[in-house]
Amino acid sequence: MSAVRFIVVMGVSGCGKSTVAALLAGRLGWEFIEGDALHPAANVEKMRLGVPLDDTDRAPWLQKVARTIQDWRAADKTGIIACSALRRRYRETIVSGADDVRFIYLRGKSPLIAERLAARQGHYMPVSLLESQFATLEEPDPDEPVITIDTGAPAGELVTEVLGTLHLAA
Repeated sequence: MSAVRFIVVMGVSGCGKSTVAALLAGRLGWEFIEGDALHPAANVEKMRLGVPLDDTDRAPWLQKVARTIQDWRAADKTGIIACSALRRRYRETIVSGADDVRFIYLRGKSPLIAERLAARQGHYMPVSLLESQFATLEEPDPDEPVITIDTGAPAGELVTEVLGTLHLAA
């Protein structure tokens, strides 16, 4: 595998993806994009209404995530995206055959994440969709470029763990 140039912080909604990804990008001085910002308006509206997305809904969004990484690569940049990437085929779409992308899977238990979602303000994702997120989630396989981290610790500790595991200096 080549050196890590791109990181996708993944997991179900409410696991801490955005917080960890933004802190990680800040510590490394890398580009950061919140994957939710890449969703088409129709997807956001479906989620706001409590309707789970299906693969057809997710396809153009995942292509935008993959294109973002491809654009960064072409511009010789490094970057981090917060993106659920719940299924293996979604992760394969994002990687697009490259070996410079790593996923950080923030694994957490439903009660903790439901509590976080309930406390979150200003986000369109309702707690009612958490069950569908867990139903869609395919835990990463050992052959995938994924590092799994328990999301129970404070975000700063998670970032330190990611940096150490990937041997990246902030």
